[in-house]
Amino acid sequence: MKQLMRFKINGETVEAAVLPNTTLLNFLRDGLGITSVKRGCDEGDCGACTVLINGKGAASCSMLAAQAQGKEIVTIEGLSKGGVLSPYQQAFVDEFAIQCGFCTPGMVLSVVALLDENPEPTEEEIRDYLRGNICRCTGYTNIINAVHRAQELLKEAE
Repeated sequence: MKQLMRFKINGETVEAAVLPNTTLLNFLRDGLGITSVKRGCDEGDCGACTVLINGKGAASCSMLAAQAQGKEIVTIEGLSKGGVLSPYQQAFVDEFAIQCGFCTPGMVLSVVALLDENPEPTEEEIRDYLRGNICRCTGYTNIINAVHRAQELLKEAE
């Protein structure tokens, strides 16, 4: 039986009737049409389904929607404001850290969580933090460069 649940998604309150066994990934994609949250491994290992929950990166495929009830969920759409890319998104564009784009939303959200937690990470810390996000196109060098570029853009925005 579906249960009425309330979420804050990309700054907006959403109420929806959700089956108790629905994953957050399925709720976002199928229930709300937020297809930027990608289905990859369905085991929480690839990072394609990463969203921010209360500011922390989380694999939406391995969590029930009910577990996110009442929490603040951010998808890639929640980063840009008024059609302007966030510094994180712009950094990925600037550094050509996007190829096919499949991993990009989860990768960018992981970078948001990383830089919120550690604003000045070393390259080793960046690589370690992003180890849960798989990209088969870029070879990671441009992604590492995008993290450094995001740091610069964030400082400029202050």
